[in-house]
Amino acid sequence: MKKFAIIAFTLAILIVGMAMAADPINATTETQGISTTTGAVVMGTMTNSETIVFTGSTMDLRDNPPLGAIGVPAGIPGDIPPGLNPNNIWVEEWTPWGDIAILPERQAVMSYTESILADNGYTEFNEMQSMDTGNKVVNQDNFKSTEQFDYVAFSDAMGRATTSESLLLDLVSQGSLAADRFICPFATGDQGFIPPYCNVYEMGSSFTGGQVSEITQANTNFIAKSADVPTEAAYTVGLSGTGSAAAWINTHVMEGRTAAYYLPFDDPWGYEYVFWNYDMNTGAIPTDGGFVGGSGWMQGVDLVYKEKTTASGVIEAFSKSMAIQDGVRRL
Repeated sequence: MKKFAIIAFTLAILIVGMAMAADPINATTETQGISTTTGAVVMGTMTNSETIVFTGSTMDLRDNPPLGAIGVPAGIPGDIPPGLNPNNIWVEEWTPWGDIAILPERQAVMSYTESILADNGYTEFNEMQSMDTGNKVVNQDNFKSTEQFDYVAFSDAMGRATTSESLLLDLVSQGSLAADRFICPFATGDQGFIPPYCNVYEMGSSFTGGQVSEITQANTNFIAKSADVPTEAAYTVGLSGTGSAAAWINTHVMEGRTAAYYLPFDDPWGYEYVFWNYDMNTGAIPTDGGFVGGSGWMQGVDLVYKEKTTASGVIEAFSKSMAIQDGVRRL
């Protein structure tokens, strides 16, 4: 089995490609589907609350952070220099002494929260919720919510309604091989890789007041069999009433590029990729003092986007629609 010190001196490819985007996680063999439908007409007080948190990974969730799997075969101490991680080296080899693996990982976190408190008034409430952990295509959703809420306070009881709803999608990856993740034969990635990313999106709305007629919709798609399907998140709110309303979207996107990587030798035992960031001089390069640490990838994008709309008083009409599509192949 060859050593990393030898790999580091092979020919480097020093072409910077385009910044890429999210590669969705793929479904587990066993999937789950959950759906609920609720309807209520109430004179008095009504509450409703929901919380959904989904975390999915291409490897084991229980050892995150950090992302990535690092394995050392028994009986070969020191074969992997200390301080190296899957940001710098991807290895999968089979040796007479056992298997060695330093593999990249992708993880997605989706959360949805909703709460309604309608006190001392007349309420009509209807909702439909669905969650599906199976692979989806671009026009399908892993999670979808539709809610309709009408409320009028009793004039002699100081009634009030308060609603809050939020959808969050957090995507992170150490990169992946484009050849393993694309169905489209013309999609080649960035030098053959889908670089790392760290993207988080949040959107939602709130209302408090004595009268409201409101409808909201939330949906997201983030589990797919291949990278041809972009991840998506969308939220829409429309209402009229008397009180205070708000709707918002917050995003932070960090996208990577493939800088330099060292080509693996022809090896019947497996494959190896060694990444190097020549702008920051970080990655997996041997020096007299040992291996240089830090990430071997480049960060090509840092985007922060925030938007919030509020209204207070007699609200004749309030609406906001927000949508995000994040993918290597967008529609």
